[in-house]
Amino acid sequence: MATVVTSVGVTLRPLSQTQPSPSSALFQSRHSFAITTTSMLGRKCLATKEDLPQPVEEVKSKDNTQTILHSFSPFPLLYAAALLPGGEAVRSVFEPFVDLVKSWNLPEWLVHWGHPGNMAVVLFAMGGYGTYLGFRIRYSDDLDEKAKAKDLHPKLLAGMFFFFALGATGGVTSLLTSDKPIFESPHAVTGVIGLALLTIQTILPALFEGNPGLRNVHGILGSGIMTLFLIHAAFGLQLGLSY
Repeated sequence: MATVVTSVGVTLRPLSQTQPSPSSALFQSRHSFAITTTSMLGRKCLATKEDLPQPVEEVKSKDNTQTILHSFSPFPLLYAAALLPGGEAVRSVFEPFVDLVKSWNLPEWLVHWGHPGNMAVVLFAMGGYGTYLGFRIRYSDDLDEKAKAKDLHPKLLAGMFFFFALGATGGVTSLLTSDKPIFESPHAVTGVIGLALLTIQTILPALFEGNPGLRNVHGILGSGIMTLFLIHAAFGLQLGLSY
């Protein structure tokens, strides 16, 4: 029996002060958890501060400075122009002059390629150099160069418009002399549209003083017209090679 008591005494001996009690361990565990939680909360707050959304005023100001580009396709105009009547009326008006040209017995190559050759010179010499001068007016820093370009640019492009309008009659005469239809090819349709746009282009400079923003429209429209006439020339070459 004494042995049992001694064994119980040994078993119930108080724990050493160096060993942490369960309550102390629990406190330390809670304390460390609190520290960890606090540090994690601190990190979370910092992350939230860095990821704050931009102010609404900044977003609105950026939206207000957006540039909106508009474009339009000329193909519906091509179809509309192709359906325009007037081929027979034009043929009847040109018929006396066509009979006169036939009576001259001109070389066939001259009648066939005379119009394309003349129009190519007008397009690349007058139109090309006139377009170059237009860009020099806008971007050159040399005042003398800009003054000369301002003087020559409208003269060249006005001459291009005149010779294109005159050349259109030559093209119609060439087709009728060869007994070919008119206003039924992409070449004829692009020519009509190009002359209409050139008419608008010649009017715009008179409106610059009241609306300076039209200078940008003038430049963009001029570049578009030159591109259209390059396509027009390609259609003309295709038409010339077709017969």
